[in-house]
Amino acid sequence: MRVYLDDERRAPTGWQQVRRPQEAIELLKTGAVRELSLGNDARGTGIEVLRWIQEAVSTCDFDPPVIDVHTVNPAARNRLTNGIRTIQLMTECCCGAD
Repeated sequence: MRVYLDDERRAPTGWQQVRRPQEAIELLKTGAVRELSLGNDARGTGIEVLRWIQEAVSTCDFDPPVIDVHTVNPAARNRLTNGIRTIQLMTECCCGAD
């Protein structure tokens, strides 16, 4: 499943639209999400999801999907990209991924 989190934009064809962070997190919990695209708004939509993924990865029980960022806000893009980098480092360090 490909999940597109954005509270304003429509998901591209082939992506599951979610509007709120908790919706994305519930889908991630199923283990069926293979790609995740994050937007951002004043409430920190994408950041909340990344925090959940970081917590899940820290237990080494969660294999994160491929994560991309589609926000056009430069500051938000930077925060999200840094969060994704942290998850990648955690996965490599904690779980022994190559």
